[in-house]
Amino acid sequence: MNQDKWFTYGSFLKDYFIELGLNKTLAIILNIIVCLVIVAIVATILDIIFRKVIVQIFKAFSDKSKSTFDDFLVESNFPRYVAHFIPVLIVWYTLPFVFQEYPEILSSLFTVVLLYVVVLSVLVFRSILRTTKNYAETKPKYQDKPLQSYVQVLMIFAWGTSIFFIINLLTHYDIKSVATLGAVSAVVLLIFKDTILGFVASIQVSVNDIVRIGDWITFSKYGADGYVTEINLATVKVQNFDNTFTTVPTYNLIADSFQNWRGMQESKGRRIKRSIFIKQGTVKFMTDDDLTRLKQIKLIAPYIEHREKEVQTFNRNRSVEKTSLINGRNQTNLGIFRTYAESFITENELINPDLFLMVRHLPPTDKGIPIEVFCFSYDKSWENYERIQADIFDHLIAAVPYFDLEIFESPSGTDFSKFGVNSTKDK
Repeated sequence: MNQDKWFTYGSFLKDYFIELGLNKTLAIILNIIVCLVIVAIVATILDIIFRKVIVQIFKAFSDKSKSTFDDFLVESNFPRYVAHFIPVLIVWYTLPFVFQEYPEILSSLFTVVLLYVVVLSVLVFRSILRTTKNYAETKPKYQDKPLQSYVQVLMIFAWGTSIFFIINLLTHYDIKSVATLGAVSAVVLLIFKDTILGFVASIQVSVNDIVRIGDWITFSKYGADGYVTEINLATVKVQNFDNTFTTVPTYNLIADSFQNWRGMQESKGRRIKRSIFIKQGTVKFMTDDDLTRLKQIKLIAPYIEHREKEVQTFNRNRSVEKTSLINGRNQTNLGIFRTYAESFITENELINPDLFLMVRHLPPTDKGIPIEVFCFSYDKSWENYERIQADIFDHLIAAVPYFDLEIFESPSGTDFSKFGVNSTKDK
């Protein structure tokens, strides 16, 4: 009897329109339109009511709870998506009574509701994934992991599965057949080739610990030089030192070569490696007067004295004729300067003496003789590191003339101009 009553409610307007003189077909169409509008309005009102109620309940619960997981649930709109299911269930059980006289329309409406449920289920799943990711990022153990990549992969599978269900609902085609799955797989592989490569790369990056969020990387091919701020399925976002952002395809992290500075950051020092180019023509043997003058430099006085004794002993044992400095063994101003530079760096309290430290001679070039400083500073911060390096070379450059040496520098326009003026005056 109740069913007959609902049946009457579902078609009451049709009878009313017929009484007004409309033909039966038009009366049925108008009746269907009015019923659809009424169902839509009721569903919308119920959706608004249940959404506000459930969201407020979740917020009240999350405020009292000590865990932050439920807070992230609220932020990801999980309560809002869940609230949509209640009006859907009400509409699902109401439709047969309202449209029982129109089975074809009823079947179509059921399909629409099911499509909505499929999409809504994916949105709920996405909010759960986002909540899990955001919650995991609050834990130190997962802060440097590419969680976004895993979320994107799971969402691809979720949307792929939902597409299969949607196709089945719309076409009633059997998606379980091997041929269909094979064809769909081929299409998916073609469309999502880059995504699949990115997924594989994300796994390798994570398992092999190639890159973490917070690492400073240099990837010249893409102009990236800064800190990794995000690792997702398709790209790696890098914030450069000038605060610009560069995106690098995730797959290229394992396909190409790049520089990761994490090893330096985790080590006991940051490397300083820079050269001073000495003009070759200023290198000379040191006379006794020169050695006496340089002994006034306390940092190298003990070395000069010790070296002087070795040289004298060597020359005396071999009866070397010292009327010419080139005979036998002699100290050079470049060798003494090299020792001075090493002693100066060793005594610098900002340089880690436990790590490799050396001042060496590199092969001569057309720009002079490179004297390379190789050491490690305690402070690895970029700004402080540059200051330490600058202070060292400021001092060494200023110290070069004390050893009767000159730093090579290509002549500039001003130098040529001065040369031209002097030549004119000579004439």
